Amino acid sequence: MEHNEIAVGLDIGTTKIVAMIGRKNEYGKMEIIGIGKSKSLGVHRGVVNNITQTIQSIQQAIQEAEADSGLKIEEVVVGIAGQHIRSLQHSDYITRPNPDEVIDSDDIYTLCNQVHKLVMLPGEEIIHVLPQEFKVDGQAEIKEPIGMYGGRLEANFHVVVGQVSSIRNIGRCVKSAGLELSAVTLEPLASANAVLSQEEKEAGVALIDIGGGTTDLAIFKDGIIRHTAVIPFGGNVITEDIKEGCSIIEKQAELLKIKFGSAWPGENKDNEIVSIPGLRGREPKEITLKNLSKIIHARVVEIIEQVYLEIKNYGHEEQKKKLIAGMVITGGGAQLKHLKQLAEYITGMDTRIGYPNEHLAGDSDTETTSPLYATAVGLVLNSLEQQNAKFQNRAGTEEKEVIVEEGTHSFNTEEEDEEQETSSTKSKSSKKSVFDKWAEKFKDFLDNAE
Repeated sequence: MEHNEIAVGLDIGTTKIVAMIGRKNEYGKMEIIGIGKSKSLGVHRGVVNNITQTIQSIQQAIQEAEADSGLKIEEVVVGIAGQHIRSLQHSDYITRPNPDEVIDSDDIYTLCNQVHKLVMLPGEEIIHVLPQEFKVDGQAEIKEPIGMYGGRLEANFHVVVGQVSSIRNIGRCVKSAGLELSAVTLEPLASANAVLSQEEKEAGVALIDIGGGTTDLAIFKDGIIRHTAVIPFGGNVITEDIKEGCSIIEKQAELLKIKFGSAWPGENKDNEIVSIPGLRGREPKEITLKNLSKIIHARVVEIIEQVYLEIKNYGHEEQKKKLIAGMVITGGGAQLKHLKQLAEYITGMDTRIGYPNEHLAGDSDTETTSPLYATAVGLVLNSLEQQNAKFQNRAGTEEKEVIVEEGTHSFNTEEEDEEQETSSTKSKSSKKSVFDKWAEKFKDFLDNAE
């Protein structure tokens, strides 16, 4: 893929699978040039439980996106979630062999790589190693150590861990659908990229992505990711409750939730009634909207309380860790009426509904700016940023080579020329970006899993 080429995000959710194709326009905003959506059949609570059905759903979404854009999709960035995801804090350091040289990206890669070697529980794999703050020779709170002098480089990390089998299964589905997997991103991080502004991340904000099978949480403070969690409840549990509580089939329960559902029972009058057609010649059922809201309210309160517990665990009640920007709710579940008011009432935190239009071009379709597509938009954004970083890296190394060539005079013997060539190829290979190395590592891991 060239620098200004397209990127494809694949959001494998519990209720839907979305393939989204995007590219950067001349103003640096993202244009969506194709989107495909299919019903997700083989995924439960963010984890693949039927490989064949998941492959079919992926292929359907990809075909739709290809037809929409007129392009052929080969490579995708995939989002990962599920109740097996957990995160932990870790600090590590390296002692640099030559403190008289400035710190470069290779040193940071060495330090991150060291964290990747952490011993996890059996069957677990590290998905992300996210540096939070660095220390150079004891000097704390450094956000960007590149270019500084120092012998001891230290950092605090946010490490995201997931089950090897779940990651491999997703990789297998993507490969079997005839696609290349270029990277795996944690879904709450992708959603955060799509809906949060930099100011919110600085002030302190909790992003809550209510999906079909899980509710994902990502907490930012001072522009840095501080906490991530996956809660194994989502919109499907609400549908299930309506189905049980009203004795109707799932399809009707889902329609009731979308059309008439509200998280605040006080809104509905006692005489508001919905009539649902009976099965196979049976009498139609009558359900009061107040009862429907009560069922939804009980489950939504439970989800928000679980989320608030995670926010408290992070330390929101301490003055230094206070989340000034409050909460941002996104995902398909964010479309529920009066959810914002209920969340504010329970937690006392400022709340807004997150639409993924922060980085999208102005002429984007209203459908794609729905909270439903936050993760897909975020995955495409991540992929475009990584391509951009690769491109700049390559441009930087080429520039250096040109400068070297201009400065040298050809008084060398043939042997010296050969030596120079080998050293330049060495420097070229060592200038690979941190992302490139991680992507290669991840590909190796998936290849070994086959």
